[in-house]
Amino acid sequence: MMIVDDQNTQKEADIPGGNEKKNDELIIEIRKMVERPEIEPSKQCRIYKVPNPLRKGNEEAYTPQVVSIGPFHHKNERLKAMEEHKERYFRSFLQRSKKKLEDLVGVIRDMEESIRGCYEETIDLNSDRFVKMILLDAIFIIELFIRKILISQISDDPNVVDPRSTFLKVDLLLLENQLPFFVIEKLYDLAIPSPSDYGFRELSIDYFTYLNLQFIQTTPNVEIEHFTGLIRTLLLPPLEKLPKRDSELLTHLYSATKLHAAGVKFEAVTSTWYFDIKFEKGVLKFPKFEIEDKTEVISRNIMALEQTRYIENAYYTDYFMLLDFLINTTEDVNLLCDEKILDNILGDNDGVKSMINNLNKGVIGSRGTSVSPL
Repeated sequence: MMIVDDQNTQKEADIPGGNEKKNDELIIEIRKMVERPEIEPSKQCRIYKVPNPLRKGNEEAYTPQVVSIGPFHHKNERLKAMEEHKERYFRSFLQRSKKKLEDLVGVIRDMEESIRGCYEETIDLNSDRFVKMILLDAIFIIELFIRKILISQISDDPNVVDPRSTFLKVDLLLLENQLPFFVIEKLYDLAIPSPSDYGFRELSIDYFTYLNLQFIQTTPNVEIEHFTGLIRTLLLPPLEKLPKRDSELLTHLYSATKLHAAGVKFEAVTSTWYFDIKFEKGVLKFPKFEIEDKTEVISRNIMALEQTRYIENAYYTDYFMLLDFLINTTEDVNLLCDEKILDNILGDNDGVKSMINNLNKGVIGSRGTSVSPL
């Protein structure tokens, strides 16, 4: 059989111009690849796909359940039902807008290259389809925020009342479900002139504050790339109160029950942010942390953002790494709940243990080392 194959290969090689023709086709293909225009990465905003090591921990936590925003989940058939709501919102928005349809399309068309540069991956949509997608998604968000915050009396709209309202809020925080903030803000400022002290960023903060996220700060003076980044920033202390991150990577810490058995006491303290943790005179002081049904999804997406964008300032990830060290068994959760450090609204302490222990799987430390408790 080997001899026959060799003979066939030789016959193909003997065909005049056979290899040259194949090489010419390959060269044309490679040349197209080399000459393809490079999309310049945006300096205003970067939107990444969730790294696979994190995604494997809980695929659903990174996947929108109700609405697709932006290109990454645009072709998800399960989310097509919301496209009719987007069109309905678009018609409503045009009625309240100070600008014509041509103006709105023109704004997105002018920013198209900048918007494409915000996404980690090349978006395989032609110009018209891309512009339409961005325009409809941006205006859906604006109209949703207006209906929920500014004219909340629209009670017959299922998107502004629970349960869908909460599902939408969570979907809009997912890392892969983002539009660049500057795009939405530009459309809002153009079409809905508002008082100088209450623009789209203030409207956004008010919208997400209604999630009742613990420790959220309502300071509007922050740089915003997208909604995932906005929530991360609002959950952090002010810059001047951010703790200094140790350059040494923590590789081991005893669990809560072992520390308690060794004489360490735990105390829940009142604070306005996660990171106000102190060890004083044998007492480990923690702000009380509520764990409820949205905790895992929101935490995973903020941590995914830190893994892709803020690896050197991964404060939120640090917090859950510390919890991961402290919690190895359900008894550790029981202890922290008894001491009022954890407020488990879910009611299942074993489930909390599993959630905390799984959050950090696939996480990379700031010094490039995979972190897991010993």
